[in-house]
Amino acid sequence: MNVRLYNTLTHKKEVLETLEPGKVKMYVCGPTVYNKAHVGHAMSAVVFDIIKRYLIYRGYEVRHLMNFTDVDDKIINRANQMGRDPFDLANSYIIEFKKNLEDLNILPATFNPRATQTIPQIISMVQGLVDKGYAYAAEADEFHNADVYFRVTRDSDYGRLSGRKLDDMQAGARIEVDERKEHPMDFALWKAAKPGEPFWDSPWGKGRPGWHIECSAMNLEHMGEQIDIHGGGNDLIFPHHENEIAQSESLTGKTFAHYWVHNGMLQMSGEKMSKSLGNIVSIETFLEEHGADVLRLMVLNSGYRNPLTFNDEVIEQTRRAIERLHSALRPALPSAAGANATILLSLKTQMETTRAGFTDSMDDDFNSAGALGYLFDLVRVINQARSDGAVAPELESAQNLLSELTGVLGLRLAKTEGSGQAANPFIELLIDLRKQLRAQKQYAFSDQIRDQLVALGVVLEDSKDGTTWRWQ
Repeated sequence: MNVRLYNTLTHKKEVLETLEPGKVKMYVCGPTVYNKAHVGHAMSAVVFDIIKRYLIYRGYEVRHLMNFTDVDDKIINRANQMGRDPFDLANSYIIEFKKNLEDLNILPATFNPRATQTIPQIISMVQGLVDKGYAYAAEADEFHNADVYFRVTRDSDYGRLSGRKLDDMQAGARIEVDERKEHPMDFALWKAAKPGEPFWDSPWGKGRPGWHIECSAMNLEHMGEQIDIHGGGNDLIFPHHENEIAQSESLTGKTFAHYWVHNGMLQMSGEKMSKSLGNIVSIETFLEEHGADVLRLMVLNSGYRNPLTFNDEVIEQTRRAIERLHSALRPALPSAAGANATILLSLKTQMETTRAGFTDSMDDDFNSAGALGYLFDLVRVINQARSDGAVAPELESAQNLLSELTGVLGLRLAKTEGSGQAANPFIELLIDLRKQLRAQKQYAFSDQIRDQLVALGVVLEDSKDGTTWRWQ
């Protein structure tokens, strides 16, 4: 196996060499569950599902963790606005998101740790950093509760993931500015409780964990001190992943993650999705309108590190591309008598080229766009062979290969809604009736049958050799 992947930490592609031969430990940052999950969350989930599926295809055993941040300022604020318990609110969104992942054909993670289920481990990790001098407790408030901060000046290579220098850094999203900090960039490991907020008892009084420490503690608890791949959106590089490295490696003295893999952001007609722009689309809404394969193929066409433009034109192009893939799975023509040796050789050669090209592309930093190119070449040759009279047994191997490789990418071409086998004889009966009506020049009635079949998702294709059909 010679899989290469781009490592954000080194800014280059590297051969995947795992801590344990044949096994991959991969942690992916999941959502903060304070609202309905949107297509941006779906994009990241699909990206790492594609990576996971391909690693499994290449023979790796993948232990995959994706966390849920279920205690956070955003969750507390939204729960207060809605008059709900914050833990109950977070849990409801977790249940909903898991259903979204199932609908998107995302393989379940090995485990989905939650911040609220990891509090003892978080406290232990913070205490360890305090004991080693990498963290300090700020002055306690009137209730004897104190914030605990990571001391960034103690970490000599802080900023190496993002390429930022400490002196030049500005406080980013989720970094609190507190006059009690030793340095403006020191970040919270533990937050003193505020009135009306959830809290846990700790050596520093009542409080709750900071955002960054949660992932490090969950990694340490379920994966150990070192992992192979840490993933997430590129908006997490700084400060979240930068801080994970600092606190994890300061505690253990070991390299935390050997490969840092980041996906690009989803953009709505060229603009990044944001609530302020009002262009957030929930996963549920997208799936109702377009289906899971459309979103997945959009990601596959774009490539995981690139920004993905999301608009009606891209969606329509993707829908047509899915139809092309489906077209290669159609049965042989009714009049097929068998293809000649040249056609069969072309089909066999293309199968060999497709499998090799697919693997070479995906081995090269999961180049899904390149892999799709080989699949569409196979589609073209299959459809040509069908047109040239190939019978079902002659098409079967190539069609099976197409199904296999699209399955590796997580596409569900064989499971198109409405494609149940029980309906097939009735469709054939209606097509035969339509043929008789056309022979009797009763075109209005024959067109009515065609239109009603189209409304049910069945597309008819007429040729000199007869009529074939496929699910839309």
